[in-house]
Amino acid sequence: MTVLGIDIGGSGIKGAPVDVVTGTLGAERFRIDTPKPATPNRIAKAVRQVVDHFAWKGPIGCTIPARVHGGVALTATNIHSTWIDTPVDVLFSDATGCPVRVMNDADAAGVASMQFGAGQGRKGVVILLTVGTGIGTALFIDGTLVPGTELGHLEVLGRNAELYASDRTRKQVSLSWKQWARRFQQYLDTVEFLFAPDLIILGGGISRPSKKEKYIKFLHTKAELVTEILENEAGIVGAAFMAGDLARPAPQERAPRS
Repeated sequence: MTVLGIDIGGSGIKGAPVDVVTGTLGAERFRIDTPKPATPNRIAKAVRQVVDHFAWKGPIGCTIPARVHGGVALTATNIHSTWIDTPVDVLFSDATGCPVRVMNDADAAGVASMQFGAGQGRKGVVILLTVGTGIGTALFIDGTLVPGTELGHLEVLGRNAELYASDRTRKQVSLSWKQWARRFQQYLDTVEFLFAPDLIILGGGISRPSKKEKYIKFLHTKAELVTEILENEAGIVGAAFMAGDLARPAPQERAPRS
């Protein structure tokens, strides 16, 4: 069974068809820049562009960098403030003509990791940190997602963590990898103090092997620390997986006996 997964980030929008049984992409992923300003209507048009690229007609799983409840965006950090209270699933369904399920981007990446990636089969407290434009988080307890945690906004030295230790901040203030790792270590220390995780998974752009080798030696945690093997495709895979039930026909009610 194949579902189109679309991952909307602060800098890019990427998508691909996903086999939701194996977690593998069915085609090379397609990426476009996130429009500026990233208003709901402009993002909806970009989502339609991804759908048209694949000539897609079926169900879609989609992420946004916001807390989502019942298909409605409740926050807007790295996207436009007008997203708050937007019924995103309805907006994207209208734009694409397809059934759409929407969820938080880090939660989607975490689901993919627990199903197909570095977190597969792991119990206890597992935290996935997606590090890129911001810091997204997904928290699992014995394999069950605690949705919408937004731990990237914890306070570190009096500052919002993602404004202090994201990969975007590293680039903006020209930090060396060692300097950035010192900041990120302070964030990891805060996360460990508050949640005592058994496993921490680093996802997003920094999970690529070419980047990992530049910073991982500077980080030290009590929990096991690994990078996500799905790398930057985890959001696509998780979004598609969570929308898998949209591809299944609804059970038909039996007619009452006469």
